[in-house]
Amino acid sequence: MRGAQPDQPVAPLLTSLIRAALAAMVIVCGLCLRWYGFPLGLPAFVVKYGGSLLWATMVFLLVGVVLPRLSRMQIAAIAVVIAVIVEFSRLVHTPWLDAFRLTAAGALLLGRIFSLWNLVAYLIGIVVGIWLDSRVARNRIQHQPNTLNSQQAASTRE
Repeated sequence: MRGAQPDQPVAPLLTSLIRAALAAMVIVCGLCLRWYGFPLGLPAFVVKYGGSLLWATMVFLLVGVVLPRLSRMQIAAIAVVIAVIVEFSRLVHTPWLDAFRLTAAGALLLGRIFSLWNLVAYLIGIVVGIWLDSRVARNRIQHQPNTLNSQQAASTRE
């Protein structure tokens, strides 16, 4: 008997792979929003803060990829710390850092301009990440065959 452990613990590798796939989808959505948002006529507010929201969702998922055994709240706490550090790093100006921020990768990863509103978007994005991760996990558990019941049925037949 396993006590309080779940009947079918979720494999950390599978969890990481699913989160990596979700992160890849979020990255594609974020890049599409940044590249095509303005040409499609989306408001600047949606493009700017939607991108920040998706960035934080990506950070949450990537932390979950690297640390799959942590709870969602622990992953969220780490993602919040990363988001706050990245946002406040925009107040730091060195030639090499400013040069990196002028590149596409630097702008997407670190941003260029400090804004407290970004922190709000990041928090919302992390909540979206928690929701997305829990929703996918719930669906995965619901669609798994119940091996405990099949094992019980097999032992009853013997």
